[in-house]
Amino acid sequence: MPRGDGTGPSGQGPGTGRGTRGSGFGKNTGRGRMGGNRPGAGPSGNCICPSCGMKVPHQQGVPCYNVACPDCSTKMVRE
Repeated sequence: MPRGDGTGPSGQGPGTGRGTRGSGFGKNTGRGRMGGNRPGAGPSGNCICPSCGMKVPHQQGVPCYNVACPDCSTKMVRE
């Protein structure tokens, strides 16, 4: 039975110090700046053809989806 005098078990109820800061959510969950396989993924890596699997080095400033595969002319994607 609740007493209502504030002498209940510690760590329960309002004011337990479990706010949004420091809770661990949203920290270090991404791949970082310019990482991954999305547009703007950085200067390194390869472009790969989804049809035949041909790989070519990524050229800085040229998105892979604008590059045609040298073998089958399919638009390439970032590896």
